[in-house]
Amino acid sequence: MELAEIRTYPIKSTRGISRPSAQVLPWGLEGDRRWAVVDPLGELIWVGEHPRLLSVSAAETPEGGLHLSAKAMGELKVPPATGDTISLGCSNLDRAVLAHADAHEWFTRLLGMPARLIWLDDPGRRTITEKQGGLWDGPLMLVSRSSLQRLDDWIAEGAMERQEHPPAPLDVARLRPNAIIDGAEPFAEDTWTSVRIGEVDFRVSGLCDRCAATIWDPVTQDRGKEPLRTLAKHRRWDGETWFGIRLVPRNLGELRVGDEVRPG
Repeated sequence: MELAEIRTYPIKSTRGISRPSAQVLPWGLEGDRRWAVVDPLGELIWVGEHPRLLSVSAAETPEGGLHLSAKAMGELKVPPATGDTISLGCSNLDRAVLAHADAHEWFTRLLGMPARLIWLDDPGRRTITEKQGGLWDGPLMLVSRSSLQRLDDWIAEGAMERQEHPPAPLDVARLRPNAIIDGAEPFAEDTWTSVRIGEVDFRVSGLCDRCAATIWDPVTQDRGKEPLRTLAKHRRWDGETWFGIRLVPRNLGELRVGDEVRPG
């Protein structure tokens, strides 16, 4: 098995970036989900309700800011965040730093509602529920290409049963993974308790429960029924649908595309 692709998401809920390598930090991959978009009350603006976020491409700049672009929007270079620290309405994060005012105006025009861009100055403050492993939010999300292929097969089978034209294979971007592996048996990752990727050891904190964000096409921003409809048929238990696993690093290091993947 090998690591086939690495993806990071500079801004939560926006497009991911494929990378040849990435540093592993205690809270996840360097540069992953350090920025987010919130409303005036500090509540996270979620892609499931605002799919236009999926049209946003964000690239980190050498000085620590961002370069933003999106369809029907002008490009914007955002300097490093040095604004006020504001309180947030997120259950797992208390405060963050405001970005430059131009970024707020850009996202307000994009979404058609008041919005502000924030930067998480200290990701060590962000935690998740014990159910999802505790400690740091952003343990890496790993998915397997063979598991995705099995899901595509199930979706095609369901379409044939309903006498519908089989849809195109799912874009893995719907699942928003950090690590995409190749060479495993379908859903072999369900049974893993630990895994070593290259030089980095991880514990598996659990499977990933999938939300409604996955039903939005990341390219067209059209809403459909897949993959949740098919996951609910084949991968539903404990009141949730499941795909992929969450990883928490046991040591620091660098992931590289092509690294060997060895389950524990």
